[in-house]
Amino acid sequence: MSALLRAVRQQRGMTLEELAAKTELTKSYLSKIERQRSTPSIAVAMRLARALDVDVAQLFADDQSAGALVVDRVEGRDDSRYHAVAASMLGKAMSPFIVRPTQKFAEHPHPAHAGQELVFVHAGVVELRLGDQLVPLESGDCVYFDSSIPHQLRQRGSARSEVLVVVHAGYARNR
Repeated sequence: MSALLRAVRQQRGMTLEELAAKTELTKSYLSKIERQRSTPSIAVAMRLARALDVDVAQLFADDQSAGALVVDRVEGRDDSRYHAVAASMLGKAMSPFIVRPTQKFAEHPHPAHAGQELVFVHAGVVELRLGDQLVPLESGDCVYFDSSIPHQLRQRGSARSEVLVVVHAGYARNR
């Protein structure tokens, strides 16, 4: 847990003092955990996970290299409509997805969410509905928008479309 805790804390731009304040733990105790001089209880690990906005299981992951680099190979992807990129990456500030839009706007219960979104069209032609506006996008085009505005994507034409969608919902930082 120590290397992962330090990696996620640093990705969040937090000092030990800031993490101590958020968790109500001492800076010296957190330093001991990071230096493998102490092993936290599950309750402490849950506090740390909440403060760092990660799943507690990620703090105990065996693959400590996952905190620094995740390679997402095309061979490992299935043919599903959504593919989360770098799903095992710890402490991500962004949520990237490879999306294969359908020809109709998908009806989903949460067409708007807090944050910002970037859509890059890798292949095909798509149309973005952003509020009342329709935005046609071709291969190589990208768009960046406020994702609190209701939005949907659909494929245009018969050629299969594939887009990279990067969502940044933001997370609370104590700076």
